[in-house]
Amino acid sequence: MTKIKVTVVKKFNPKDVFGHEITYPRGEIVPTCYVFDEGEEFIIENLEKPEKFCGWGWKTVLKDIEILATGQDLSWTPEGIIYTCCTDGARPVCFKLERLNE
Repeated sequence: MTKIKVTVVKKFNPKDVFGHEITYPRGEIVPTCYVFDEGEEFIIENLEKPEKFCGWGWKTVLKDIEILATGQDLSWTPEGIIYTCCTDGARPVCFKLERLNE
């Protein structure tokens, strides 16, 4: 199956999203995503989640990875590329997915 490169493009914190910090019910401030680093790259093979990849983020972007891995494209993005993000509404992470032709 085709390999897909996933690049972490941008991380947002709650202040970016809402204009102010938000807190957990226990009072702690919700931080920016601590799982990913901007510029970090992952190579996806056989639709297997990399060990360090956040489970929440994986479930969100897997549908787009499957599109590229099966040779399909979206009509509104360049061929072989999809821009997507995880659905954590308080601190989303944006990704660039690229089909690698080998």
